[in-house]
Amino acid sequence: MSDTWPRTVPDLVRAWVPGYALSRGLPPAVEEPWGARLDVGLPHHRARHVLPDADEITVRKAAAHIEAAGEPCVWLKTCLPDETVAGWLGAQWTSNSPGFLMSTAVQPREATAAVPVPAGYALVSGSQHGVTEVRLVTPDGTVAATGQMALGRGAATSVIDQIETDPDHRRRGLGSVVVRTLIGAAAGAGATDAVLCASVEGRGLYEALGWRTRAPFTSFIHRAM
Repeated sequence: MSDTWPRTVPDLVRAWVPGYALSRGLPPAVEEPWGARLDVGLPHHRARHVLPDADEITVRKAAAHIEAAGEPCVWLKTCLPDETVAGWLGAQWTSNSPGFLMSTAVQPREATAAVPVPAGYALVSGSQHGVTEVRLVTPDGTVAATGQMALGRGAATSVIDQIETDPDHRRRGLGSVVVRTLIGAAAGAGATDAVLCASVEGRGLYEALGWRTRAPFTSFIHRAM
């Protein structure tokens, strides 16, 4: 794989923000001096501030704003190492599970590429309002694996999100089928690349499919509950 990539890390983060919001059914991101705010609205995750061009000044500025508001469970997300960001934050902040910003090129031929489905499963997919959802189900209707892809109108970068495989159905290649199917949908919609936030557990799957780790994608939570 070439070292040249069509999107820089800050570009990918900026593309990820609206795609994540679309995928999760959130309101559009609000621009802030340091990046973007996503209003998630959950008790344990009220909002997240995403900093595409994070450095010490922007991290401290965003953290000071969040601390002044006093609201708990507000997240701060950057593409910097966990230990670096931790040194700029106070005791009110807790590190979340490590994450990784990953991306891959999307080739037009992937729109028509056949993705074999393992025996015993059926693939169900559908698209609505810019979000494509894929599910692998068993004959009795059990959902074994899921995932979705968001691609806003006119966007070149698709966002792959919420890839999950039921523990009873792991190590059967289902996650690979879901991701490859979503990439095919992204190619059919005109995307030229794709981005996602991977967990430690999921990173290996994406690397096996040719995805490249671009940066850490770490989160700190203000007054986590």
